[in-house]
Amino acid sequence: MIKSISVVTLTKDPIICAIFGAAINGFGTGLALKNGISTGGLDIIGLTLRKRTGKSIGTINVTFNIFIIIAAGAVYGWPYAFYSALGIFVNARVMDIVYTRQQKMQVMIVTNKPKSVVDCIQTHMRRGITIVHGAEGAYRHDQKTILFTVISRYEQLDLKNAMEESDPYAFVSISDNVKIMGRFYEPEP
Repeated sequence: MIKSISVVTLTKDPIICAIFGAAINGFGTGLALKNGISTGGLDIIGLTLRKRTGKSIGTINVTFNIFIIIAAGAVYGWPYAFYSALGIFVNARVMDIVYTRQQKMQVMIVTNKPKSVVDCIQTHMRRGITIVHGAEGAYRHDQKTILFTVISRYEQLDLKNAMEESDPYAFVSISDNVKIMGRFYEPEP
């Protein structure tokens, strides 16, 4: 492809090249991982370590590349190591933004139909649910049930479909940036 496509030089500034090149690379890698495709290299190791440690793919990527940056700095000079470090940092952040399977969200559902909602969520996605009985709605003072679960950002559409099918009038609150302690099932990509 390099031989068949003519090269267009937009800039020779190494900082701009590091930032934009890494952003494009991070977007592509994150998109590949999101769709269950590996780009080879450190991706496979990163996915394995993410499951064991709970760290994000971007953080694992940066950790491995620190050694490469130090070696590049010693061999090619420290300005090049700085450009590489900047590129790796941007790449990791963009990859973490795009790769949504690792982003956890806490879901609280207030419903009149807990059995229907639980059955539907567990049919659409493999998630444990905590049920709190005996809640009361403040407006009409009717009995409600509160359901709690944790999903990945990748599963938001599955949750929406399950809620529309089981109880479209339920109140659903979703909170970002949940830290998980304990077992969280992650399907294979």
